[in-house]
Amino acid sequence: MAVLLVADHNNTALGSSTAKAMSAAKALGGDVHVLVAGSNCGAVAEAAAKLDGAAKVLVADAPQFANQLAEEMSALIVPLMANYDAVLAPATASGKNVLPRVAALLDVMQLSDVTKVVSADTFERPIYAGNAIQTVQSSEAKKVITVRTASFQAVGEGGSASIEKIAAPGAVGISTFDKAELSKSDRPELTSARIVISGGRGMQSGENFKKYIEPVADKLGAAMGASRAAVDAGFVPNDFQVGQTGKVVAPELYVAVGISGAIQHLAGMKDSKIIVAINKDAEAPIFQVADYGLVADLFTALPELEAELTKIGR
Repeated sequence: MAVLLVADHNNTALGSSTAKAMSAAKALGGDVHVLVAGSNCGAVAEAAAKLDGAAKVLVADAPQFANQLAEEMSALIVPLMANYDAVLAPATASGKNVLPRVAALLDVMQLSDVTKVVSADTFERPIYAGNAIQTVQSSEAKKVITVRTASFQAVGEGGSASIEKIAAPGAVGISTFDKAELSKSDRPELTSARIVISGGRGMQSGENFKKYIEPVADKLGAAMGASRAAVDAGFVPNDFQVGQTGKVVAPELYVAVGISGAIQHLAGMKDSKIIVAINKDAEAPIFQVADYGLVADLFTALPELEAELTKIGR
């Protein structure tokens, strides 16, 4: 089986999700070729060539791929699929934008948010907000797959794949990129952080996020997240949201503060290796999935945690 993996990148650096999606691609068997489509993306291609499992890197370097618009990317990918049995991409905003269009043009069913590759034609994916796992066997001649990268370990960088430049098709030109409003932070990116501390409605205000959660996050080197209730209340920006309609995370340590544990939120963090919950309601559903639970007032517990971290030099 020949597999095409669409790289996630920003034209200067390869996204960490690509190394995780490579694990899924390798599980399909056969050679894996990585497609790097962008503008002035030579550095990304070199990084992709180092991924363990990459047999070849295909580079399409043209202005129309600078923002990886679905219309431009599908015009590139669909003709390439004559040589491949499957195409994969991380289930990022870009991957979930591009591959449905590719699937439609190929007239095949897409397999979305795959969490496990059972065999070359059988996959697992979550349904019902992650409360059930569906096993899907696909008979499509061409597999189009988005990968929930939180479920896969990143491959190493022991590879030395060849890099091949390919001709870019003419620009489709039916859509244009307007702008991107990206938040900037010195903290780790939420979906790839080793430690995440999230706040919920119990934080009561955005000021309390800054006063109580930020100091602890700084000492732990953690990313900050939030429940949908906290985001909807305007406490923090949308890109903090963890859950079914937000970001899916699987850090080594997830600390849930003032979060009740609605199904929607659990769908985005229940694969975390260790879950710690702090909530004054002993009956909160979050305690059912937590490895460690503290029934306490967060406005007392967090300052105490910060003080203890200071004592040990964090």
